[in-house]
Amino acid sequence: MAEFSVIVPAYHERANIRPLTTRLFAAVDEPKDTELIFVDDNSRDGSVEEVEQLKAEGYNVDIIVRTKERGLSSAVIRGFTDAHGKYLVCMDADLQHPPERVPAFFHALKSNAFVLGTRYSPEVSMDKDWPLIRRVISAGARMLARPLTTVSDPMSGFFGIQKDYVVKAKNVNAQGFKIALDLLVKAEIPSSMIAEVPFSFGVRTVGESKLTGKVMVYYLDQLKELYVYKFGAVTCVLVLLVLAALAVIALWYLASLVL
Repeated sequence: MAEFSVIVPAYHERANIRPLTTRLFAAVDEPKDTELIFVDDNSRDGSVEEVEQLKAEGYNVDIIVRTKERGLSSAVIRGFTDAHGKYLVCMDADLQHPPERVPAFFHALKSNAFVLGTRYSPEVSMDKDWPLIRRVISAGARMLARPLTTVSDPMSGFFGIQKDYVVKAKNVNAQGFKIALDLLVKAEIPSSMIAEVPFSFGVRTVGESKLTGKVMVYYLDQLKELYVYKFGAVTCVLVLLVLAALAVIALWYLASLVL
């Protein structure tokens, strides 16, 4: 049985499955103690066949194909539920999260309940080719989430958690856009049990981004629910109004720098 499980939500990501798998298992110290699970929302793009070929080559990799469910957060939850490992890591399929950093998550999870990958550290930098609009959206979304947690990068989708804390989390929003943020708030993990792992965020080279206007609406709805959960309805409204005003000011300032 694997001690460590890496969960990768995937939809139309066949071209990234092989490089992610080979790079991950080349990086980990004990491949036999690690399992890789792709959770695919019925892409029907050859992803299943790609995983089967990798299994035939000896990699401890599997794929869960969902035909009735959709969405990133619910895919992560499904993967966490089916995983055999005590230590769980979630990462994107697009290789913007470098597989070579996964061993650092494994090491940190042995003494911390939650480990978050952060793009905001003096040790790392954003890829120079990452589009400005994505930087602006990321900065605004990060600002809106900061009152909910003390971590430096609450929008990160690259994170690890001990499985016991997944079980303890109540009313996790399976429709939310940022499952890490939901778990940070609802698993009620003490700040002393949270660690951060810096990583350099890359750009997608194959496939298409899943960030759409609909996804951003889902995120705002998730924020509303989390604010109510943590602060209560009245405080939630006041805080969101202040944050919305700050976000508008910040976006205006960033836009003025490029015009």
